[in-house]
Amino acid sequence: MTGRRALGRPFGWLWAAFAVSAYGTSLGFGAFPLIAVLVLHCGPAQVAALAATGRAVGALVAVPLGPWVEFRRKRPVMIATDLIRFAALMSVPAAFALGRLSFAQLLVVSVVVASADIAFKAANGTYLKALVPPRDLLVANGRFEATTWTSTMLGPPLGGAAIGLFGPVTTVVANAVSHLLSALGIRAIGGTEPPPARTTGAPRLRAGDLLEGWRHILADPTLRPLFFNAITVNGLIMASEPLLAVLLLDGLGFAPWQYGLVFAAPCVGGLIGSRLAHPLAARFGRHKVMLTAGALRACWPLGLAFVQPGIPGIVLVIVVQLGLVTCSGLFNPVLATYRLDHTAPDRVARTLSAWSISSSAAIAALTALWGLLAAVTGPRIAIALAGVLLLATPLLLPRRGNAPRNKLDADRGAAAPGTR
Repeated sequence: MTGRRALGRPFGWLWAAFAVSAYGTSLGFGAFPLIAVLVLHCGPAQVAALAATGRAVGALVAVPLGPWVEFRRKRPVMIATDLIRFAALMSVPAAFALGRLSFAQLLVVSVVVASADIAFKAANGTYLKALVPPRDLLVANGRFEATTWTSTMLGPPLGGAAIGLFGPVTTVVANAVSHLLSALGIRAIGGTEPPPARTTGAPRLRAGDLLEGWRHILADPTLRPLFFNAITVNGLIMASEPLLAVLLLDGLGFAPWQYGLVFAAPCVGGLIGSRLAHPLAARFGRHKVMLTAGALRACWPLGLAFVQPGIPGIVLVIVVQLGLVTCSGLFNPVLATYRLDHTAPDRVARTLSAWSISSSAAIAALTALWGLLAAVTGPRIAIALAGVLLLATPLLLPRRGNAPRNKLDADRGAAAPGTR
């Protein structure tokens, strides 16, 4: 029953905005590569460049955004980044309708959207910390996580069907509109948001602010190992995904619907894990749950290297993905809550943006590296190597749970911007 606790109308609007944006993003998953192949007739090298460039350049562009977001009201930033994503994405169907769509435009839009995503997440995390009492942060993060996995389970199959029925830019329009609706939802929260700590006296961005997020992460004895664990695990898992697609679709002859099934069906595990995060943490303690889930999620991916053709292969992939996704769904909201608990309010945006930038950069680098490795060894061996390395990542988890550094958070009441 604690997981169903009402968190107030302002959080309800924030959650609704997050949900509509998450479903729109899931509907549009893979739309740009499909447009590049089906509309622009791009080859594999260009498609790979499109995937890597948006993430890598977007992360670079986002470096000054964390400090910029930190010292501004968060709701206007969230609304602005939603509107920027709406405008950027809508430029694609507009150019397509006029016969002017180009590969360069897809690259620019992917960079803009990736940068806006990082800025939005930094502002959203900071706003959530102020909106929800500390005791309810894990419940709130669990609801976000459950929504993410539900949209991941339903969005891509529905998006694929929409593309088949209405054309390749359909899901881009849906994704764009979802960001517009998200902006309206955040606007509907209402209330007043107090100004951030530094609005006068030192309004200009200083060079030291660019690295403050990383300095805070690396100085904290709990956040530092979690940071290296998270970027390593996410990087190795994401680097293996394109290789697994090649192995399943090309090497083992999986049909496209089978490929979609083995990744969509296990997302129910993410929903289960996220719903269990709060009750398990209440019973066993957050640190123990995080250690256990973080260790278990590293054990599953190696099994993908042993997949075989036919029904046994389908069953194996579903079982492995279900285990991985369930553990991730349990681990992620606890991690998100740890980050907020161990970060003072005037550093949250810079910390979250530094975390997102590092994760994006690591995924881009490892994806490129594992692509080269697969070209030499084959996709199955490259997947196996990633799985073996993942087995060592639990060593990066913090052995002991340390108390949050910002003690003031423990004493904060439920008063928050927009709640009056």
